[in-house]
Amino acid sequence: MQNVIAVGRQLYLRPLARADAAAFVPWVNDPEVTRTLAIGARAMDVRAEEAFIEKTNASAHDVLFGIVVQETDQLIGSTGLNQIDFRNHRASFGIMVGEKGAWGKGYGTEATALVVRYAFEKLYLNRVQLHVYEYNLRGIRAYEKVGFRREGVLRQEHVYDGRLWDTVVMAILREEWEEKPALPASDPCKT
Repeated sequence: MQNVIAVGRQLYLRPLARADAAAFVPWVNDPEVTRTLAIGARAMDVRAEEAFIEKTNASAHDVLFGIVVQETDQLIGSTGLNQIDFRNHRASFGIMVGEKGAWGKGYGTEATALVVRYAFEKLYLNRVQLHVYEYNLRGIRAYEKVGFRREGVLRQEHVYDGRLWDTVVMAILREEWEEKPALPASDPCKT
């Protein structure tokens, strides 16, 4: 484990490097992976991924982490915060578990909890928010397990597979997280 940002039960988060771009290309070009993401439908190549990683790493208002399985040291996706607003103590959350063999193992929930902890303990934010498409039931369950609450719906805001879908707005506040953190203080997670 190198340059570790946070460690959980099964995962650790680390900064993404330019060398990670090649791992992302098949994921961001796979419609099954991207159906829940707001990244558009254009083909991406290694150069575009490298540029995205470099731009995000240079940003003062975004943090992007690789999601890595501790046992195998395998990079399985990315997560982070964007549009960090330090004045108003808020940010938007995003996640992609691109490695399909890693789906359904609780990694998304754990990575979400690690980023929320990072947001509240390291960045001293008060609010972490997200938008999720209504058909992403697995994502909604994961966010609710971490403590996100539904705040509203953007009706018929997203087109997927020839149909209009709602986008659910969710958020978690520091006080809600402090009441019952998804990774309790006794958890071996380190940030």
